[in-house]
Amino acid sequence: MGFLYVALAIILVYCIPTLVAMARNCKACNGIKVLNLFLGWTFVGWVIALAWAATGEIHPKILKMTPPGEI
Repeated sequence: MGFLYVALAIILVYCIPTLVAMARNCKACNGIKVLNLFLGWTFVGWVIALAWAATGEIHPKILKMTPPGEI
């Protein structure tokens, strides 16, 4: 049972760059996912993916305004 928790923790840490990119709504989210998938197992690839996810350009958040009285 302990092995399962360790495996899940490793998978979660491995996916941190992808999760950061998705949370920040990065424009290069797909590229970060691919880099993380194929090179994330190397420490250098994982750090590059994390740096790219943390500093990459993001999509602006657009808020839809509705006139008063409309729902």
